[in-house]
Amino acid sequence: MANSNFQFRFPFVAILGQDDMQLALLLNVIDPKIGGVLLTGQQGTGKSTAVRSLIDILPEIIVNKGCQFQCDLGGDPGTLETSENLCEYCQNTEIDHSRINKPINLVNLPLGSTEEMIIGTLDIQKIIKEGKRAIQPGLLAKAHRGILYIDEINLLQDHLVDILLDVAASGENIIEREGISLSHPSSFVLIGSMNPEEGELRPQISDRLGLEVVIQAPTDPKIRAQITKRVIEYHDGKKTFINRFTTQNNELRERLIAAKELLPKISVPEYIFDLTARLILKIGLYSQRADITFIRCARAHAAFSGRTTIEREDLEKSINLSFLHRVKRTNHDIPRKTLQKIFNEIYSEFKQAIENN
Repeated sequence: MANSNFQFRFPFVAILGQDDMQLALLLNVIDPKIGGVLLTGQQGTGKSTAVRSLIDILPEIIVNKGCQFQCDLGGDPGTLETSENLCEYCQNTEIDHSRINKPINLVNLPLGSTEEMIIGTLDIQKIIKEGKRAIQPGLLAKAHRGILYIDEINLLQDHLVDILLDVAASGENIIEREGISLSHPSSFVLIGSMNPEEGELRPQISDRLGLEVVIQAPTDPKIRAQITKRVIEYHDGKKTFINRFTTQNNELRERLIAAKELLPKISVPEYIFDLTARLILKIGLYSQRADITFIRCARAHAAFSGRTTIEREDLEKSINLSFLHRVKRTNHDIPRKTLQKIFNEIYSEFKQAIENN
């Protein structure tokens, strides 16, 4: 279903010269457990434009009309099963649960955000007056089943980034105040962007973000000319320009829906786990997150390509998105060509062993 929250955003499919950035965003939509994506580049390279336009190719979600947390009720609309994954409002079977379709939320996290603004707080008045456990939702509640975008993430306080990464990994936001602990589901696609000239991220934070794309302005004169032309056409007549890409946007949305449905059905051959471990140790990475992200990214790419098993192309795409930033932040930066050569050697060994067996 098309996004009904039409706001004349620049079409995602009309972006040129940033294939890796677009792919990284799409793969995180297919599998948010990849761990998010960091977009690194100078201003004017289309980072924010790509994130905002992503909303218009994503399918709407079904929510409970009165729910503050975008709970996923699932199942038959005529029934409601209580679940630990639902908030207290949605677990109340006596309430008339009217389900509605709504666009997913794109939540922009301001740099001046406080911890309370992000995670929410307890509704003390309701607790005292009504004796009911209640939460005043924060940005993490609004971001559930949507996208949380942090522009200039390198300027956000480190302890706030740690909180966001913990919630993104667990899918649960826990609020503890005055000896009371409440929680709600909070699963979202985490996207950060930054200009490296304004400061780097701590290596520990960079490792916890699944993918990273270094974005550079295109150097091909033909592509730059086409970008300029499209931007001018867009501002001269937004509706007319957007309508030119409606079919492509809809096709990409259907492809994403199919990929998300296919993802759990994709088999990961046993040798890929062994290959991944060999590859990562060979290039000097020791964080287990690198192994997990690499395979999740390759599996999501296979789903996006409509395949039910991981192939070499999926692994090669995953190398560039999963490893380059991690290698860069070690003491032995490895060029992309060298990384590809190491992969080719290890992949050939495994394929030959499989064929001999």
